[in-house]
Amino acid sequence: MGGGMTAGSQDVVVAIDGGNSKTDVLIVSRDGRVLGQSRGPGASPQNIGVDGSVQALEKLVLEALRGAGLPDERPFATHTSAYLAGLDFPREEAILHAALAARGWSDTLIVGNDTLALLRAGSSDGTGVAVVCGAGINGAGVSADGREHRFPALGKISGDWGGGYRLGEEALWWAVRAEDGRGPSTALQAAVTAHFEASSVLEVVQRLHFQDLHSDSIHGLCPLLFAVAADGDEVAQDVVDRFVEEVALLVSVILRRLELTEEAPEVILGGGVLTGVGAQVIAEIERRCLKVAPQASIQVVDVAPVVGAALFGLDTIGATTAAKVALKAATKRV
Repeated sequence: MGGGMTAGSQDVVVAIDGGNSKTDVLIVSRDGRVLGQSRGPGASPQNIGVDGSVQALEKLVLEALRGAGLPDERPFATHTSAYLAGLDFPREEAILHAALAARGWSDTLIVGNDTLALLRAGSSDGTGVAVVCGAGINGAGVSADGREHRFPALGKISGDWGGGYRLGEEALWWAVRAEDGRGPSTALQAAVTAHFEASSVLEVVQRLHFQDLHSDSIHGLCPLLFAVAADGDEVAQDVVDRFVEEVALLVSVILRRLELTEEAPEVILGGGVLTGVGAQVIAEIERRCLKVAPQASIQVVDVAPVVGAALFGLDTIGATTAAKVALKAATKRV
């Protein structure tokens, strides 16, 4: 790619993490310093198409470059490391790779699924298992010898259950049924009504039906579900229990497929749902995972997944271990 490095782009990595709901970009130097950054809406090719994804990503990359005080002369960087939701099959990776390569951002480019960036961000060396739960849910694992195991994350058609949107739907479903008598009584009924400042759950349903409320607002019921469960509501707790089982199942299948059950793999949990569920839910996930791999370590990621994309980039350009340590230290969430 490109026609040689410009003075400003020497040893610079463009790192991208593109989820379903948001996209983060970092401009990182070889020594691990964050030179510039930007954030925008989700840019998954599955949601907005390849052309839309590339346009959205380039806008954010240019914004981050301006923040870094770097010229926008192409190529911008030594390497681009782009990890996005919606790259579930090699065919999808190849299509996006070709589209990004044509933009000439850098001399080298790697694209991959965003779950792998989460794993690289949270683990010590990019091996182990990662489960991400934001709007959707997905899992991936990498063994020390480089073998991978992943799942497509296409919703119900690929066997998925438990993303933030689906959990919000469950909260609404049970609230509706409590109000109209088809289901058991649950505190979700009053909580959903209050959340939308409505007079009833039926009003919420009508507002969604007539598009007075955007369907994306259902995702906002996910934190409410966990809060109601934590207060002791049995209906909400049953949904949370199923979610915990689903996360543990993703981890367990990957551990077995990669033959890691007798080892001490790192299990990284991330995404907006898993980073916000609280210690009790994480502890139960951990308990179930340890039944399968007793020596595993389970942790919630403490840096943004885009840091994983940046670390992959630093790996590619041969940066020092000290640079990677510096990057993680500088970006660690308090």
